[in-house]
Amino acid sequence: MEIIQQWWLAVVFGVLPLLVWLFWSWNELRFITPHRAHHSGSNKLPPGSMGLPFVGEMLTFLWYFKIVGQPDEFIESKRRRYGDGVGMYRTHLFGSPAIIGCSPAFNKFVFQSHDLFPLKWPSIELLGHNSLVGVSGKPHTRLRTYVTNAINKPDALRKVCKMVQPQIVSSLRSWVDKGKVKALVEVKKVTFENIGNMFVSFKPGPKLDMLDKLFIGLVGGVRAQPSNIPGTAYYHAVQCRKKLTAVFRKELEKRKLTSNLVSEEKNDLMEGLMNMRDEEGKILGDEEVLDNIVSLVIAGYESTSLASTMALYYIAKSPHVLEKLREENMALARKDEFITSEKLALLKYTNKVVDETIRMANIAPFIFRYAKDDVKYQGHKIPKDWRIILWIRYLHTDPNNFNDPMNFNPDRWDVPAKPGTYQVFGGGPRICPGNMLAKIQIAIFIHHLVTGYKWELINPDAKMMYLPHPKPVDGVEISFSTI
Repeated sequence: MEIIQQWWLAVVFGVLPLLVWLFWSWNELRFITPHRAHHSGSNKLPPGSMGLPFVGEMLTFLWYFKIVGQPDEFIESKRRRYGDGVGMYRTHLFGSPAIIGCSPAFNKFVFQSHDLFPLKWPSIELLGHNSLVGVSGKPHTRLRTYVTNAINKPDALRKVCKMVQPQIVSSLRSWVDKGKVKALVEVKKVTFENIGNMFVSFKPGPKLDMLDKLFIGLVGGVRAQPSNIPGTAYYHAVQCRKKLTAVFRKELEKRKLTSNLVSEEKNDLMEGLMNMRDEEGKILGDEEVLDNIVSLVIAGYESTSLASTMALYYIAKSPHVLEKLREENMALARKDEFITSEKLALLKYTNKVVDETIRMANIAPFIFRYAKDDVKYQGHKIPKDWRIILWIRYLHTDPNNFNDPMNFNPDRWDVPAKPGTYQVFGGGPRICPGNMLAKIQIAIFIHHLVTGYKWELINPDAKMMYLPHPKPVDGVEISFSTI
């Protein structure tokens, strides 16, 4: 009996603590130990924690983003524990060891060193390996040039300006009839109708409604832990992606069959991608066309609809901003006429509201890259194959970069932001090619909103949710009427 008691004591006070220590230290031992031999001078790793086995700091991330609703505390807790240092910390997130970047200088270094830090989304299967975000080098340059010319050049923006306004005006009028609406649902609907028309010439109807639901499911998995297990957001996103691809593939095959029979071209993004040729006259393959349609719809739809909704939300909470907007936009508004892109450029205060909305909304809270080789940065080592997570959100909410950052203040844009602190569209050669497309659609929405309507938030103190994107939990429910 005494021997058994001694054995149990040995387990409790010896083996068990060792197992607990191994559990808590597993990621540190697995990912940090290989670098310990040279853990000095310019070879030392950034400070931080690798978290728990397998999940890393994902539970901490979810705690701040999903449970307590304080996303900026994820970085603040690291700053308090490890100091500001050079604006980067080691961690383990989204299934991989990673370096978090949260300073203008470090983010600029990564953005401008694309050869060292290629793009690598943890959910690239959802966005598409052949998409603009999945390719590098000449294929990326070729696709980016086409997309920029197709949606961001002045002539393209004039066309977009004319194309999107009928749906926006019609939608706002329908809100009046309803009296009370969830703005996020309604804005998403009209934005998706416009994107569907611009990109694939799909008109409002059952097919577009079905695609809308599939894209919502797909977006829900883009920033989720990439675990393809039934019941997870990522698994659901994968299934949605398969269904979306099938729909667009059917449309692609239909166009290929009728291309020689019908003289009228669709003149949309899919048509352009199908007819695009490189220097050698080679056209894109089917998978390239499909991947880019899916990824570009995600980029154009989700960001624009959320930013437009948040503009409505912030303006409702800022009567002085609404007053200035009305005065400026009424001066250019003409009855029964749509505003032109040239006139939109004259709306200086409106464009400040757009910039401030995008800063506050933080629709893309972080951007992913990876280290192609070992890289040294200001006395620290960034290991090869580690993920780089540029924490864009923190740049926009850091008081060191923006005075009173959580206050909606368009007048702050009377003075340009400090260099490198405003990165809502990324930076370097990978900066979002649809940045002007998004901004012009938000400005058009604001123009028609403030010149014809008044609205109030039903739940002005509604809590915010931050995953997969920031938005009030009530979907911005409003009462809506004409002026």
